[in-house]
This record gives sequence, C-alpha cells and structure tokens, in this order.
Amino acid sequence: MNPYAIITMKNGAKIIIELLPEAAQNTVNSFINAASAGVYNQHSIERIVPGSWIDASYTAFGKEAAKYLIPYESELHPEIEPQPAHLGVICMGGYDELGLSGCEFFFPLRDCSEHKGMYPVFGKVIQGLEEIIRISKEPVVPVTDFPYGDIEINRPVKPQIIEKVELELHGYISDKPILKTDQILPPCWKANQI
Repeated sequence: MNPYAIITMKNGAKIIIELLPEAAQNTVNSFINAASAGVYNQHSIERIVPGSWIDASYTAFGKEAAKYLIPYESELHPEIEPQPAHLGVICMGGYDELGLSGCEFFFPLRDCSEHKGMYPVFGKVIQGLEEIIRISKEPVVPVTDFPYGDIEINRPVKPQIIEKVELELHGYISDKPILKTDQILPPCWKANQI
C-alpha cells in the first residue's frame, strides 16, 4: 500500500493524497521530509491561476527548511515514463534549469501536457477534490513584485490556510531526498514575502 498524505485545511476540509513513489520516488521522499518537518503547517496558499493551477508556495513557504532544490525525476530515473498532469493529481513545481523545488507542490486544474517530464506528478487525490475546486474559485488579486517577468501571480483575497499535513506511511520507508549539487536558489526565495 502506498503512503498517504492528509492535508487538513483551516476550514476543516481534508484533501487526501495517495503518494506515488513508483512514479517519482525522490520527489515523494522530499515531500515526506518536508511534511515531517512541519513545513506545510499553518501556511496560506500563495498562488492561484484560475483554470490552470493552485500553487501552495513560491517563497519556499517562508522557511529556511524548505529552501532546497532537487534534481528533475527524469534526470534520476530516465527509464520511468512520467505521469500526465491533470485535475486530480499533485505535482512538484520547479525553476527550469535550477531544478525542482524541494517541496513547493501544486494542484493542476486542467490537463497540463506542457509539464510532462518537467514538473513530476507524485501523487493522486483520493478524497477532497471538491475542496481543491472550491479554492480554485476563490477571488484573487494580482501580485506585482514577483521577480520573474511574464508569470501570472495571484493570491487569494481570503487566506486559504493549510492547518497541517499528516502522513500515513503504511510501511513505506522514506530516504532523505537527493539534492541538487549546485544550490542556486531562485530570487523569490531570498526574502520572506509572506
């Protein structure tokens, strides 16, 4: 049985994720590492692009423990066919040539074929898809001080707070994630913007 993550929102709603180590083992291990360290707890979702995705964070959750990069799964496991990204899965975000974020996850709201092989699917939603859809429809306001051009950044007007993330590992033993050897961090991590 695969490990599960239970995301409990401040409003009491739960989003339950079946993690998929067979699809993206290092990414799963990184997520488990971050969740075990409490990185996600009491965090307001930072970005909603209506009709495209919900990003939990683009500031490494404002926590030093989250400011690390991991290699793309395709570099570590070129033999594994990447899972398609679409509504109902969870993916890890990244920064192009810098590598994958260590733990900044997002929920696609549509088929994202452009992400295949880049931002890995590392889990599927088995409960709480209606909460993801609800969050996606929250009113947003644009953020204008993002250090990358031509990227749409909107934050929810009403904070959508992750109360906590709990794990049910079902016997899965998570290794420490493999990190990028050159940790050149993205500019949006260099100051807490939360």
